Amino acid sequence: MIAMQRVPGWRLRFDAVIDEIKYSSFAWGERDCGPWLVGRVVEAVTGEDLAAPYRGRYRTYRGAVRVMREQGYHNLGDLVASMLPEIHPSQAKIADIAAFADDTELGFSLGPVNGDRVFVMQKDHLGTMGLLKAKRAFKVG
Repeated sequence: MIAMQRVPGWRLRFDAVIDEIKYSSFAWGERDCGPWLVGRVVEAVTGEDLAAPYRGRYRTYRGAVRVMREQGYHNLGDLVASMLPEIHPSQAKIADIAAFADDTELGFSLGPVNGDRVFVMQKDHLGTMGLLKAKRAFKVG
């Protein structure tokens, strides 16, 4: 786990990344919840690119599962927990990461917290989910 801090001006950088992503279409390995959304937010807020080892390594759902498993993780929540400190979802603040359980082999979908809502990738734009539905959360900086 890397000890990180939020950089000066992190909130403006967070907002800029969200504005850039908000009308993006979902595509595995290019514009998904991992390196594209969460990875870019963590880098904007802390200056640390934790998603670099995963970027460009898959282009499909099966590829994402393969890369996750090759790294020794059973689900995305555990992968993120290897990089960021886990907190209770009720403690999550803006730009922290929330994980929503799903019934896929990835086990979770991820998104950055924005108050009581969490940004999540949808088919053709950035949507939101309620933070109260998150099963796990991770502190960013």
